[in-house]
Amino acid sequence: MLIAFDSTQQALRAEMLLEYADIEIDICPTPKEITAGCALSIHFPEDDLVMVKNVIVQEQVEIRGIFKPIQAGYKQIEI
Repeated sequence: MLIAFDSTQQALRAEMLLEYADIEIDICPTPKEITAGCALSIHFPEDDLVMVKNVIVQEQVEIRGIFKPIQAGYKQIEI
């Protein structure tokens, strides 16, 4: 799974919050298939989706969206 952002500030904030929540994440470049205002995205395991959503909502992190890799690229999922 992947979180895309509109700002680097929100990406770095999310990184800190998700690491604090003990969620295994990786910072990566935003894939070209996803239009976002920030070049950074966060990969995380699909098993942690509920925890990731909780952190984003509770901490009011501004995101472009959460995306699931599919054969043709990425599909945005509901928060």
